[in-house]
Amino acid sequence: MATYESLIEITGSVGDLVFYRLNGKNVVRKKSGFNKKAFKKSPSYEKVRQNSSEFGHCSKSGKLIRNCIDRYIKESGDPLLYQSFARLMTDIKDLDILSERGKRSVTNGLTTEKGKQLLKAFQFGNKEIIPPEAQVIAKSDQIVLAIASKNDIREIILVTIKPDFDHYTVDYFEERKIISGDKKTDFKNHFPDIDAVLYFVVFRDKAGEIVGMGFV
Repeated sequence: MATYESLIEITGSVGDLVFYRLNGKNVVRKKSGFNKKAFKKSPSYEKVRQNSSEFGHCSKSGKLIRNCIDRYIKESGDPLLYQSFARLMTDIKDLDILSERGKRSVTNGLTTEKGKQLLKAFQFGNKEIIPPEAQVIAKSDQIVLAIASKNDIREIILVTIKPDFDHYTVDYFEERKIISGDKKTDFKNHFPDIDAVLYFVVFRDKAGEIVGMGFV
Protein backbone atom coordinates (compact mmCIF):
# COMPACT_ATOMS: atom_id res chain seq x y z
CA MET A 1 0.00 0.00 0.00
CA ALA A 2 1.32 3.45 -0.91
CA THR A 3 0.05 7.03 -0.90
CA TYR A 4 0.11 9.33 -3.91
CA GLU A 5 -0.43 12.98 -4.81
CA SER A 6 -2.28 14.06 -7.92
CA LEU A 7 -4.33 16.95 -9.21
CA ILE A 8 -6.94 14.39 -10.21
CA GLU A 9 -8.44 12.17 -7.53
CA ILE A 10 -8.76 8.61 -8.75
CA THR A 11 -11.11 6.07 -7.20
CA GLY A 12 -11.43 2.51 -8.43
CA SER A 13 -9.30 0.12 -10.45
CA VAL A 14 -6.78 0.89 -13.17
CA GLY A 15 -5.06 -2.20 -14.52
CA ASP A 16 -3.76 -4.17 -11.54
CA LEU A 17 -3.89 -1.12 -9.24
CA VAL A 18 -6.70 -0.05 -6.90
CA PHE A 19 -7.09 3.63 -5.88
CA TYR A 20 -9.12 4.74 -2.85
CA ARG A 21 -9.22 7.14 0.10
CA LEU A 22 -8.05 6.01 3.54
CA ASN A 23 -7.93 8.29 6.59
CA GLY A 24 -8.01 11.37 4.39
CA LYS A 25 -5.16 10.23 2.11
CA ASN A 26 -5.05 8.97 -1.45
CA VAL A 27 -3.94 5.34 -1.34
CA VAL A 28 -2.98 2.90 -4.06
CA ARG A 29 -2.36 -0.84 -3.81
CA LYS A 30 -2.05 -3.83 -6.08
CA LYS A 31 -5.09 -5.99 -6.61
CA SER A 32 -5.25 -9.08 -4.48
CA GLY A 33 -4.34 -12.30 -6.21
CA PHE A 34 -7.32 -13.98 -4.60
CA ASN A 35 -9.99 -15.10 -7.01
CA LYS A 36 -13.29 -16.08 -5.41
CA LYS A 37 -14.46 -18.15 -8.37
CA ALA A 38 -11.16 -19.98 -8.60
CA PHE A 39 -11.22 -20.64 -4.85
CA LYS A 40 -14.56 -22.41 -5.18
CA LYS A 41 -13.76 -24.51 -8.25
CA SER A 42 -10.05 -24.62 -9.11
CA PRO A 43 -8.25 -27.91 -8.25
CA SER A 44 -5.24 -25.87 -7.12
CA TYR A 45 -7.32 -24.51 -4.23
CA GLU A 46 -8.63 -27.92 -3.16
CA LYS A 47 -6.43 -28.26 -0.08
CA VAL A 48 -7.18 -24.65 0.92
CA ARG A 49 -10.92 -25.34 0.62
CA GLN A 50 -10.56 -28.47 2.74
CA ASN A 51 -8.62 -26.64 5.46
CA SER A 52 -11.07 -23.75 5.42
CA SER A 53 -14.06 -26.05 5.76
CA GLU A 54 -12.56 -27.95 8.69
CA PHE A 55 -11.37 -24.77 10.38
CA GLY A 56 -14.89 -23.34 10.25
CA HIS A 57 -16.33 -26.57 11.62
CA CYS A 58 -13.91 -26.61 14.57
CA SER A 59 -14.52 -22.94 15.38
CA LYS A 60 -18.30 -23.41 15.40
CA SER A 61 -18.07 -26.65 17.39
CA GLY A 62 -15.89 -25.00 20.02
CA LYS A 63 -18.26 -22.07 20.33
CA LEU A 64 -21.21 -24.44 20.64
CA ILE A 65 -19.69 -26.06 23.73
CA ARG A 66 -18.31 -22.85 25.21
CA ASN A 67 -21.72 -21.21 25.15
CA CYS A 68 -23.02 -23.90 27.52
CA ILE A 69 -20.31 -23.25 30.12
CA ASP A 70 -19.57 -19.59 29.46
CA ARG A 71 -20.27 -18.47 33.04
CA TYR A 72 -17.52 -20.78 34.31
CA ILE A 73 -15.08 -19.95 31.54
CA LYS A 74 -15.30 -16.32 32.67
CA GLU A 75 -13.91 -17.45 36.03
CA SER A 76 -11.02 -19.34 34.48
CA GLY A 77 -8.65 -16.36 34.39
CA ASP A 78 -7.97 -16.77 30.66
CA PRO A 79 -9.61 -14.18 28.37
CA LEU A 80 -8.16 -15.93 25.30
CA LEU A 81 -9.34 -19.40 26.24
CA TYR A 82 -11.52 -19.56 23.12
CA GLN A 83 -8.34 -19.78 21.02
CA SER A 84 -6.87 -22.73 22.87
CA PHE A 85 -10.29 -24.40 22.93
CA ALA A 86 -10.55 -24.02 19.14
CA ARG A 87 -7.13 -25.69 18.84
CA LEU A 88 -8.43 -28.50 21.03
CA MET A 89 -11.35 -28.99 18.64
CA THR A 90 -8.88 -29.14 15.75
CA ASP A 91 -6.75 -31.75 17.51
CA ILE A 92 -9.85 -33.85 18.19
CA LYS A 93 -11.07 -33.44 14.61
CA ASP A 94 -7.70 -34.68 13.33
CA LEU A 95 -8.39 -38.03 15.02
CA ASP A 96 -11.30 -38.68 12.64
CA ILE A 97 -10.07 -41.49 10.37
CA LEU A 98 -13.54 -42.27 9.04
CA SER A 99 -14.01 -39.14 6.93
CA GLU A 100 -12.09 -37.80 3.96
CA ARG A 101 -9.99 -34.68 4.31
CA GLY A 102 -12.17 -31.59 4.33
CA LYS A 103 -15.03 -33.46 6.02
CA ARG A 104 -13.35 -34.65 9.22
CA SER A 105 -15.45 -33.85 12.28
CA VAL A 106 -15.25 -33.29 16.01
CA THR A 107 -18.06 -35.83 16.40
CA ASN A 108 -15.99 -38.67 14.97
CA GLY A 109 -12.88 -37.49 16.78
CA LEU A 110 -14.70 -37.75 20.10
CA THR A 111 -15.59 -41.39 19.43
CA THR A 112 -11.91 -42.25 19.81
CA GLU A 113 -10.31 -42.89 23.19
CA LYS A 114 -7.61 -40.32 22.49
CA GLY A 115 -10.22 -37.71 21.57
CA LYS A 116 -12.01 -38.25 24.87
CA GLN A 117 -8.74 -38.03 26.76
CA LEU A 118 -7.79 -34.75 25.04
CA LEU A 119 -11.10 -33.24 26.10
CA LYS A 120 -10.71 -34.43 29.70
CA ALA A 121 -7.12 -33.20 29.91
CA PHE A 122 -7.93 -29.67 28.74
CA GLN A 123 -7.24 -27.11 31.47
CA PHE A 124 -9.52 -24.10 31.78
CA GLY A 125 -7.19 -21.23 32.56
CA ASN A 126 -5.73 -21.35 36.06
CA LYS A 127 -8.27 -23.85 37.41
CA GLU A 128 -7.27 -27.40 38.23
CA ILE A 129 -8.57 -30.11 35.92
CA ILE A 130 -10.96 -32.71 37.31
CA PRO A 131 -8.94 -35.65 38.73
CA PRO A 132 -8.61 -38.43 36.12
CA GLU A 133 -10.01 -40.98 38.58
CA ALA A 134 -13.37 -39.14 38.59
CA GLN A 135 -16.01 -41.18 36.77
CA VAL A 136 -19.49 -40.66 35.40
CA ILE A 137 -21.80 -43.65 35.54
CA ALA A 138 -24.87 -43.00 33.40
CA LYS A 139 -28.07 -44.97 33.95
CA SER A 140 -31.47 -44.64 32.30
CA ASP A 141 -32.70 -41.96 34.70
CA GLN A 142 -29.66 -41.16 36.80
CA ILE A 143 -26.06 -39.99 36.53
CA VAL A 144 -23.65 -40.95 39.29
CA LEU A 145 -20.48 -38.88 39.64
CA ALA A 146 -17.83 -40.77 41.56
CA ILE A 147 -14.86 -38.82 42.91
CA ALA A 148 -12.28 -39.18 45.65
CA SER A 149 -13.37 -37.15 48.67
CA LYS A 150 -11.78 -33.71 48.90
CA ASN A 151 -12.17 -31.55 52.00
CA ASP A 152 -12.12 -28.27 50.07
CA ILE A 153 -15.09 -29.14 47.83
CA ARG A 154 -18.43 -27.79 49.03
CA GLU A 155 -20.52 -27.87 45.84
CA ILE A 156 -20.48 -29.91 42.63
CA ILE A 157 -22.05 -28.58 39.44
CA LEU A 158 -22.73 -30.96 36.56
CA VAL A 159 -23.47 -29.57 33.10
CA THR A 160 -24.76 -32.28 30.78
CA ILE A 161 -24.25 -31.25 27.16
CA LYS A 162 -25.74 -32.90 24.07
CA PRO A 163 -24.23 -31.17 21.01
CA ASP A 164 -25.14 -31.68 17.37
CA PHE A 165 -21.95 -30.71 15.56
CA ASP A 166 -23.53 -31.32 12.15
CA HIS A 167 -26.29 -28.73 12.56
CA TYR A 168 -24.57 -26.66 15.31
CA THR A 169 -27.36 -26.95 17.82
CA VAL A 170 -27.10 -28.02 21.44
CA ASP A 171 -29.21 -29.02 24.42
CA TYR A 172 -27.85 -28.90 27.95
CA PHE A 173 -28.91 -29.08 31.58
CA GLU A 174 -27.17 -27.86 34.70
CA GLU A 175 -27.59 -29.26 38.19
CA ARG A 176 -25.96 -28.38 41.52
CA LYS A 177 -25.42 -30.54 44.57
CA ILE A 178 -23.98 -29.76 47.99
CA ILE A 179 -21.37 -32.31 49.03
CA SER A 180 -22.45 -34.44 51.98
CA GLY A 181 -19.19 -36.33 52.42
CA ASP A 182 -20.09 -39.24 50.15
CA LYS A 183 -17.75 -40.21 47.33
CA LYS A 184 -20.69 -40.51 44.95
CA THR A 185 -23.17 -37.82 43.97
CA ASP A 186 -26.39 -38.50 42.07
CA PHE A 187 -27.79 -36.28 39.32
CA LYS A 188 -30.79 -36.60 37.02
CA ASN A 189 -30.10 -38.04 33.57
CA HIS A 190 -31.73 -35.82 30.95
CA PHE A 191 -30.26 -37.63 27.92
CA PRO A 192 -30.54 -41.44 27.81
CA ASP A 193 -28.35 -41.52 24.67
CA ILE A 194 -25.13 -41.39 26.68
CA ASP A 195 -22.83 -41.87 23.68
CA ALA A 196 -23.75 -38.41 22.37
CA VAL A 197 -23.36 -36.58 25.67
CA LEU A 198 -20.52 -34.59 27.26
CA TYR A 199 -20.20 -34.09 31.02
CA PHE A 200 -18.66 -30.89 32.39
CA VAL A 201 -18.00 -30.70 36.12
CA VAL A 202 -17.27 -27.72 38.37
CA PHE A 203 -16.03 -27.91 41.97
CA ARG A 204 -16.64 -24.93 44.28
CA ASP A 205 -15.23 -24.50 47.77
CA LYS A 206 -17.01 -23.11 50.83
CA ALA A 207 -16.21 -19.54 49.74
CA GLY A 208 -17.85 -20.16 46.37
CA GLU A 209 -14.57 -20.14 44.46
CA ILE A 210 -13.97 -22.63 41.66
CA VAL A 211 -11.24 -25.06 42.73
CA GLY A 212 -11.50 -27.33 39.72
CA MET A 213 -13.40 -27.78 36.49
CA GLY A 214 -13.31 -29.73 33.26
CA PHE A 215 -14.80 -32.61 31.33
CA VAL A 216 -15.21 -36.05 32.83
